[in-house]
Amino acid sequence: MFTGIVEELGTVRQAGSRLSISCAAVLEDMTIGASIAVNGVCLTAVEVREDGFTADLAPETLDRSNLGDLRAGDGVNLERPITLAARLSGHIMQGHVDGTAVLEELRELHDGNWELRVRIPEALDRYLVFKGSIAIDGISLTIADITDRLLRVAIIPHTYSATNIAKRKPGDRLNIECDMLAKHVEKLLARISLSGATSD
Repeated sequence: MFTGIVEELGTVRQAGSRLSISCAAVLEDMTIGASIAVNGVCLTAVEVREDGFTADLAPETLDRSNLGDLRAGDGVNLERPITLAARLSGHIMQGHVDGTAVLEELRELHDGNWELRVRIPEALDRYLVFKGSIAIDGISLTIADITDRLLRVAIIPHTYSATNIAKRKPGDRLNIECDMLAKHVEKLLARISLSGATSD
């Protein structure tokens, strides 16, 4: 489990099906086989070095996320799994990306704040609500508005400087993980509806 509070901005050394990342802070207790969220995608460290780690990407991961778009030198958001003793500052995330959204605009507001606008795929729109939680590239954010699949979130100065948001540009694909509770509720309601239809 993750919380969407990015711990470090890593740098891609090698992209592709074997992803190599340079970093420092998240290596503190990392071991081979440990989980690590990269742009919100839960990966397994298969090699740990003094200056970074390597993870293998399955075809499903490359298809469903933006990790296949990465190039050497790109910045990636990194987060280790939450521990039972940690404060839950963001929201519960699994690191299982539901799909990608397209960045339409990153607009500067005032006092170092920004507004991010992304176009959400139709298949994910039903899981997103005003003031609900969403993970964008592994960052826990609150939905400020969603109208006709155009989603707006506020980016505070700390998030802008501590993540890869500042390097994003219109047309970029961003990883999206919806709140898992919404998906559970949808499945339960579908079963209730089906049960009711059957009993009639």
